[in-house]
Amino acid sequence: MKIYYSGDDNFSTEFRELLKRGAMDMDNVTETVANLLKEIRQEGNAALRRHIARFDRWEPKNDEELRIDPAEMARAYEAISPELKEALHLAYDRIKAYHEKLMPRSWIDYEKNGSMLGQKVTAVDRAGLYIPGGKAAYPSSLLMNAIPAIVAGVEEIVVCTPTPDNEINVLLLAACHLCGIDKVFKVGGASAIGAMAYGTETIPKVDVITGPGNIFVATAKKLVYGEVNIDMIAGPSEIGILADGSARPDWLAMDLLSQAEHDEMASSILITDDAELANRVNDEVQKALGTLEREAIARKSIEERGAIIVASDMSEAVELMNRIAPEHLEVMTASPMEMLGGIRHAGAIFLGHYTPEPIGDYIAGPNHTLPTGGTAKFYSPLSVEHFLKKSSLIMMSEKGIDELGEACALLAKTEGLTAHERSVRIRLSK
Repeated sequence: MKIYYSGDDNFSTEFRELLKRGAMDMDNVTETVANLLKEIRQEGNAALRRHIARFDRWEPKNDEELRIDPAEMARAYEAISPELKEALHLAYDRIKAYHEKLMPRSWIDYEKNGSMLGQKVTAVDRAGLYIPGGKAAYPSSLLMNAIPAIVAGVEEIVVCTPTPDNEINVLLLAACHLCGIDKVFKVGGASAIGAMAYGTETIPKVDVITGPGNIFVATAKKLVYGEVNIDMIAGPSEIGILADGSARPDWLAMDLLSQAEHDEMASSILITDDAELANRVNDEVQKALGTLEREAIARKSIEERGAIIVASDMSEAVELMNRIAPEHLEVMTASPMEMLGGIRHAGAIFLGHYTPEPIGDYIAGPNHTLPTGGTAKFYSPLSVEHFLKKSSLIMMSEKGIDELGEACALLAKTEGLTAHERSVRIRLSK
């Protein structure tokens, strides 16, 4: 990993390059994705079957083969080991409990004159979840996307996941069964996003699409936004770590690699005020790389997108990390809670030496679908809110319209909207 020093003359230039880590060249794929979406909208299942043969290397014989039989999901659930089943249930229960705490409530407030204002919170009718299945299948992503929808009260959940060579992850099927999802389709990439956005003969049109994916999936979500709602435009995974001399170099190295092994495009950045720690972590990373099953992926990520920054002090370290606005932020310091107030931008914050990022990926409870590439400055983690909509409630009493009507009519008249003005005035008793 390259080590940068904030006091160097060229640091500002080098740091600006680090900030570009999440850039995705969507321009180069937009035309391709747009054409795929157009084919889905015009041809439906026929286009889906053609795309599956092209990208996933198998050809469905009929429309029924696009859907996974719920009985197959039940068999997968029964086939997994008791230990794995227990782990799935523990994760489910913790994720559900956390998201129940995030659930907003409807409310009504009556004014003294009898008028009422309020808010009605309702779930969308149908949610579409995209679960990756390319380089790795992630059953944990199914839990993280499905459970907030379930807690929100979504009546129908649709899942699309790619199945290269017509093979599907058994644990993903088990997780679908655990969540009570019976509409799971063997469709991936931009084609899946189009199918859920527009609907086909087999896949129903949804109201919101959530879930991570590659640049083609991200571009498709961007293009269908407006036809449906989406959670966010997510890029490659990333971790930022703030650490002082109290942190263990071998722990920090493994935490950096926990993101690097996701994808060659993933980024892992450590910022510390301890130059000796920086060098020791770099040594530990190099030692650990050779022990990983996904060494080639992790090594390319670390070499091309990994960085260690030595700041003048931890205050500067925090400010630099705020500019990065990482997806995952670990605070590995002697007093992590004292630093929390200065942290403004991060998708999820992991506090203390015993809180590695993977605990949030699977079982802590908060969602692991998070803003990437600096978008934590304005995006929030996936939550029940993404599956809800809010309607404002307004009810004027006769006294209430008398009290507010003149001011309302005057504002409408000033804007030149005569019918607006009269609509109010004809109700006034004065």
